[in-house]
Amino acid sequence: MAAKRLSVVVTRRLPAVVEARLKELFDTTLRDDDTPMGRRELLAAMQSADVLVPTVTDRIDASLLAQAGEKLRLIANYGAGVDHIDVATARERGILVSNTPGVVSDDTADIAMMLILAITRRVPEGLRMMQEGDWRGWTPTAMLGGRISGMKLGILGMGQIGRAVARRASAFGMEIHYNNRKRLHPEVEADLRATWWESLDQMVARVDVLSINCPHTPSTYHLMNARRLKLMKPSAVIVNTSRGEVIDENALTRMLRAGEIAGAGLDVFADGANINPRLRALDNVALLPHVGSATREGRVEMGEKVLINIKTFDDGHRPPDLVVPNAY
Repeated sequence: MAAKRLSVVVTRRLPAVVEARLKELFDTTLRDDDTPMGRRELLAAMQSADVLVPTVTDRIDASLLAQAGEKLRLIANYGAGVDHIDVATARERGILVSNTPGVVSDDTADIAMMLILAITRRVPEGLRMMQEGDWRGWTPTAMLGGRISGMKLGILGMGQIGRAVARRASAFGMEIHYNNRKRLHPEVEADLRATWWESLDQMVARVDVLSINCPHTPSTYHLMNARRLKLMKPSAVIVNTSRGEVIDENALTRMLRAGEIAGAGLDVFADGANINPRLRALDNVALLPHVGSATREGRVEMGEKVLINIKTFDDGHRPPDLVVPNAY
């Protein structure tokens, strides 16, 4: 008699090759469309499945976990960030949580570097000018941006993505500075040619570009608050490919409108897809629809990590990407 297969519920559409493999290995329920599940639908999935495969759009809090029942044993998150999951409560209830770290570091760093170039070279303003037919031809003093070679780049969060940003920026001739919860090993620091700042306040006051690459945790919520944003030079720009909650978005918007910060490149926002309309109207801002990990290769590799985590768990072993509470 064949062993009973794990029941798996996937909350969003995934790449076809990943969905096919999930169906092949497990008793998998896939999403028919690409809209987020409502809270009731998400709860029903958690009550019916051995394994839930959520994404960043699924808020799995203590209240939902309390109602999940006894069947759910693994939350195999499709994504590296787990700030949308109450990991500590899950573990208290005997539910393991895994994620997909390290897969899209290069993809996200590419977007960060693109935003740095876009803002320092005034690309949003130039695109709008061309699309609206306002360009009247080349002149020696028009659309002058800044040369990034020689600029000081401050990286907030020197994990895998932060290091990938550092390597790219160094190739462009930028001077690398960073603030991190822990200082890097001297050999790693030397390889990246990076200068560590124990004080975030002192670093942000001196850099020309600030790249946000730390995870969203209770300790990083509004880490770049109004007070810290005011420490930045008026000529400085800020780029965020991490989580919108790390920046006080209202304070940032006010300062951008007032010219107290030169520009911003944002791939993530404080309220998801509900973008502050005042940000949309600014020429010194580049807004992207959360595409940091949006490569075909990266999304498939994320799915492969989900598959490995579930299969390893099904075989009675610890998932290789098990998330430990308080580590994020």
